[in-house]
Amino acid sequence: MNTQATPSPQFYLTAPAVCPYLPGEMERKVFTHLVGPRAAEMNDLLTQGGFRRSQNIAYRPACESCRACISVRILAHDFQLNRSMRRVLAVNEDLVSTVYPAQPSTEQFSLFRRYLDDRHQRGGMSDMSALDYAIMVEDTHVNTRIIEYRRREPGSGISEQPRGELLAVALTDMMSDGLSMVYSFFNPELEKRSLGTFMILDHINRTKALGLPHVYLGYWVKGSTKMGYKTRFQPQEHLTPRGWELYDPEKDG
Repeated sequence: MNTQATPSPQFYLTAPAVCPYLPGEMERKVFTHLVGPRAAEMNDLLTQGGFRRSQNIAYRPACESCRACISVRILAHDFQLNRSMRRVLAVNEDLVSTVYPAQPSTEQFSLFRRYLDDRHQRGGMSDMSALDYAIMVEDTHVNTRIIEYRRREPGSGISEQPRGELLAVALTDMMSDGLSMVYSFFNPELEKRSLGTFMILDHINRTKALGLPHVYLGYWVKGSTKMGYKTRFQPQEHLTPRGWELYDPEKDG
């Protein structure tokens, strides 16, 4: 009988780098590799502990002088739509979403480049090539899916594979306690559709349908305009030194 213990993951610390969210701050991250037969189980545990996944790496902030990055998860079954969110659902009634294995396509990359060129010209992903995009999607050892959002073509049947215009894409991890939105992008010219909000609402509905409790949104950074949208989805929990706690937006002021 083999009594050898399963190797524990090894964690590493990055060198300091300029923070992309808060001016004047430096960031460091602790990270480990998500590989092998226990990758999915480890991804669940680490995500629940405040880590995020990027390809086969799980990481979380480990900054020396700042604790602004806070892990956020929506409580799907208690979630309440507000008036603006109802409008977002109404304006996107003509969209159909379809789940696929984590496989990239030329069409996805074209939309991805349009999104980066419009929204993140100076970001760390701004120079990503088609190969880089393919690696981002495919380099996963966990249960990852691509969700495509297309404009429904008139006359298309329910059983047919959707072939309308691709408007948005989400890369999503399927976890034991919910869905984790790893990365999403959309047509930046369609601002009135609020496609980023729509994809989060769709993930909340999918999580409810699976009978699971949480939608993980990654990090909210107080003071960063890029991250402000995440606190609009209530109720939600934030990971604090005391564990996951219900967030009260009124106390945040």
